[in-house]
Amino acid sequence: MFKQFATLFRGQAHDAAEALTDANALSILRQQLRDAAAGVDATRRAVATVMAHAQRERNALARIDAQLADLESRALDALTKGRDDLATEAAGVVAQLEAERDTTRRAIATYETQIAELKAQLADSEARLRDVERGARLAAATATSQRLRAVTPHPLTTDLAEAEGTLSRILSRQEQAGLAQAALVELNSAGKADLVRDRLAAAGIGAPLRPDAAAVLNRLKAKLA
Repeated sequence: MFKQFATLFRGQAHDAAEALTDANALSILRQQLRDAAAGVDATRRAVATVMAHAQRERNALARIDAQLADLESRALDALTKGRDDLATEAAGVVAQLEAERDTTRRAIATYETQIAELKAQLADSEARLRDVERGARLAAATATSQRLRAVTPHPLTTDLAEAEGTLSRILSRQEQAGLAQAALVELNSAGKADLVRDRLAAAGIGAPLRPDAAAVLNRLKAKLA
């Protein structure tokens, strides 16, 4: 039982750690990018330092070559003049300079190898850093868009639907009121026309509106005839 509780505790701790990491993934990514950028800068400074050392060795090699050329020339001149002692002394210095020259050449070769490796590493790191930075910007933009969609659309949709319903009701009432007003105007116009017609008929102008007894009697006599 104790083992199960321990396993459960570790599982919950792992889940909590993953949830915390997921909730702060962008912040973690931004810090990782800052660390990676610092590493790239450090590599860039290392390349510059190695290149400076290599240049210093090249300058030393050029100086050694110049000294060797000068001493060999002087040693040959001493031999031609019978000064073997001076030629021997010059030969000893030449031997030392040649050993130093060989060491310097090997140092330059080592530096050049290091420079090539560091430059390749720097180029690869810079390219990968740019890729991750672009991905981070896209991830941040996506997260912002998702957050806005999660917060804004539902209330906004509800508000718009309510506004559309209110507008529809207003327009419906306005249309109903317009129809009623038109019907009232029509009724008023018809009522006024009927009133004038009745007054004219009562004054004996135009055809009578209602048949009277005399007209009925005349119609009956006409049938008998």
